[in-house]
Parts: sequence; C-alpha cells; structure tokens
Amino acid sequence: MSAQLRIATRRSRLALWQAEHVAALLAARHPGLVVSLVPLVTEGDRIQDARLAAAGGKGLFIKELEHALAEGRADIAVHSMKDVPAVLAPGFAIVAALERGDPRDAFVSPRHASIAALPAGARVGTSSLRRECQLRHARPDLQVVPLRGNVETRLAKLEAGDCDAALLAAAGLERLGLAGRIRSRLAPGEMLPAAGQGIIGIECRADRADVRSLAAALEHAPTRAALDAERGFAAALGAGCQSPIAAHAIVDGGKLRLSGLAGAADGSRILVDAVAGAVNEASAIGAELAQRLLAAGAGELL
Repeated sequence: MSAQLRIATRRSRLALWQAEHVAALLAARHPGLVVSLVPLVTEGDRIQDARLAAAGGKGLFIKELEHALAEGRADIAVHSMKDVPAVLAPGFAIVAALERGDPRDAFVSPRHASIAALPAGARVGTSSLRRECQLRHARPDLQVVPLRGNVETRLAKLEAGDCDAALLAAAGLERLGLAGRIRSRLAPGEMLPAAGQGIIGIECRADRADVRSLAAALEHAPTRAALDAERGFAAALGAGCQSPIAAHAIVDGGKLRLSGLAGAADGSRILVDAVAGAVNEASAIGAELAQRLLAAGAGELL
C-alpha cells in the first residue's frame, strides 16, 4: 500500500472542496497515508463562450485529469459524477462513489421565490440542455439564456442582471456554503436531475489494484447502485452532454426505482418513464428503461 496518494482535480473552488473532502476521508481511513492535490485546468474550464454540447460534451471536464492518471502524474481523480461521460475511456474505472448529496436542482433568484413565481418573459440562466428542455416544456413563456462558468461566476452574472433567475445543482451550492442562496429546490417530479448529480466519484486507472484498495473504504453501496442505474440508462441511450436526458434512482433496502427522461431540446416533447427492480440489477434496470424510452421514440429526440 502506497504511503502517498496524489489527487488530480479541476481548479474551481467546488472541485477543490470535493478533492480536499476526499483527501481528508482517505487520510482518516488510512493512518499514515499522505494525500496531496494535483490541480489542473481542463478544456471545459477554458471554454466559457460556448455550450458544452457544441464544444465537445462532458469529456472536456475530465480529459486532462485522465491524462495525468495515464502518465503517472496522479493516482486518482475526483469528479462530480454528473460531469463524467456515461462511458469511460478504456483503461479507467470509477472505483468509489461517496454517499450522495442532494440530487435536486436549485432555483436561485434575487427577486423571485420559484419558477412558478416568475413572470412571463423572465430570463432564466442555464447552459444545461437537460434543464432547458424541462424548463421550456413547463414554462414556454420564459426566456432561457446561456450561463457558463463556475458557481461563483454564474451567481455573479445573476447578481449583475444577466438573468432574473438561475438553475444550479443544490449539492454544489451546499458544499460551497451557499445554501442560503437557494430559493427553492426542485423535486424530481418538477425537474428530473442529471445522472449522477450530487455524487462525488473517484476514478483511477483500471490496473491500479493498490489504489482500488484505498478508495474502497469510501464506497457507499446504495449510492453506487443508484449511480450504476442512472449511468446505465445514459449509456444505453447513447446520450451525452449533447442530449437532453435525465435520470434519478431511489434505493430503498434491496429495491431500486429509476425514473428517466429524454426530450427535444426546445422542450416541445418529452418522454418520461420509470422501472423498478432489485438493487443488484442496477445497470440492467438502467438499460431496460432506456430501451423503453427508445421504443417510445426517444431516438428521434436525441
């Protein structure tokens, strides 16, 4: 067992918080282990003037981190799992999923209490196709405006009047001590979250048995089951950041219920369905739900 462990992470304050959180947990579980951070700037962080879907998708946030793992400059990478493509590059694995935070989206606004309270024509900031699709479907009278950047940047743009409200991940706001900015939390029935939202994951090279052993101490089995179901759904749809899809699994004992959504980018049509089954069949449940939506016409929407 190595006495040192290097964590590749993005440089945003949220990414650094998550990496430091994992570092503290690993150090507590493995006395004597020295954990250090390797902060990197990813292509997704550099691109601020285009939608991720147009620029290349979720892989833009992890490519440089995976390069560091492959080249031996880092031992693990820490991710917000909603930012990780449903299918990893060959030779890599998600070796631990920490207990899930709040998976819901958060409504943030200096003047309005909820989506329902927004007046017609109000501007809502988001660069997520998933959020835009569901928002346009529920409130076609609203304007959706692009909102890129880290959490602090997006909040600053909101305060500057670039938009009247914004949609962000509740877990990210909580981890940054910004939960007080949340005006309302959107129930999954109102806006289905992204696959993996609220989950911190640990990635490493698939051949690093030593690292797998260290990371296993942080694995949270119910969260892993939910993650496998949600990512299985996204993978079976063949969808990524370029597609408005959503998935949310609830684990209750040995049972798992997965809800999934696929929609048109303009919100004109959405398909929603759910499948339940045994926790130990999480990935298969995800694939089954994807096939049901594809049979209902999801392929045309994606």
